[in-house]
Amino acid sequence: MSNPKFPNMLDYETLKQQFDESAPESPHSNVSTDSNALHFEAPSEPKPQGLTGTRLRSYAFAVLTRKEYSKADLIEKLALYAVDREEVVKLVDELAKENYQSDQRVAEMMLSSQKRKGKGPNRIKLALKSKKIDSSLIQDELKETDWNEQAYQLKVKKFGLAVEKEPKLKAKQIRFLMYRGFEMDAIMKAIGRKPED
Repeated sequence: MSNPKFPNMLDYETLKQQFDESAPESPHSNVSTDSNALHFEAPSEPKPQGLTGTRLRSYAFAVLTRKEYSKADLIEKLALYAVDREEVVKLVDELAKENYQSDQRVAEMMLSSQKRKGKGPNRIKLALKSKKIDSSLIQDELKETDWNEQAYQLKVKKFGLAVEKEPKLKAKQIRFLMYRGFEMDAIMKAIGRKPED
């Protein structure tokens, strides 16, 4: 098949000799094998298992430079790659003392993020609990926030300025704001507030 008119065509006989003939024939056997052909790299190797000492510490810093982690989350993440869980706990305690890891920072970030998403204090406390962060870390910020105003703004955004008289529509607004994590007091003030108030 070495026709001079078609120098780039594959010579299947040569290929069969080069590769194991017992292998099943590939449906993509017409793919070019020259040096200009695309080559796909193997998937990246999994992260190294069994880290200890300075390698574990380096990995902890690498993880913390990408994202803030709660103490509990960081322990779980590092424990996946460490030999000894006790070493991980000691390392995370040390990182927390040196302020490289801070539950306070994570709590404050979560508070502002959840507020932007229109979540109330109950949903925020629940989110903190899921990360094993004590909500007392942001107790002052929770108290300083005007939850009545937050609930009202969310109600206006979802349902408009009108104050509903119909019980079914009122109940719908109450359920919505309760699901978002607002206290009943803030909800009742929000749904009963007139635009001129």
